[in-house]
Amino acid sequence: MAGTIEVLVAGGEADPGPPLGPELGPTPVDVQAVVQEINEETDAFDGMEVPVTIEYEDDGSFTIEVGVPPTAELIKDEAGFDTGSGEPQEDFVADLSADQLRKIAEQKSSDLLAYDTKNAAKEVAGTCVSLGVTIEGQDARTFKERIDAGDYDEQFAEA
Repeated sequence: MAGTIEVLVAGGEADPGPPLGPELGPTPVDVQAVVQEINEETDAFDGMEVPVTIEYEDDGSFTIEVGVPPTAELIKDEAGFDTGSGEPQEDFVADLSADQLRKIAEQKSSDLLAYDTKNAAKEVAGTCVSLGVTIEGQDARTFKERIDAGDYDEQFAEA
């Protein structure tokens, strides 16, 4: 009976314990081989929660597809904080530069609805609003308005 398993694992830190082990246990795959391959493929995401899809066959063969971490995780990693603000409209926990925002937008572009980097950056800025993260020292909503006004056209132009 072939199947698919979807889990969130810490990048480069998967192990045979939960959540992976209990999901893989009843399958014909070599759990340690799956864990090793996941760690190799997610090593670049160092500790961030990464969505992983494992497809397996009855003969024990498997393929692994690694997704992109959630936008909030990328922002936290880039800005260097662990928890968003409890009052994101008043208490700000970090500040991103426009370059950092562009980097996150490019990393997430395949998962976002935006059709270009400028609009992807606006989607990421929306997540910054809910986390209590400012951009270039200003409220993320103000930054989005400045993107719309064309203040950052050169910075977010397609490469």
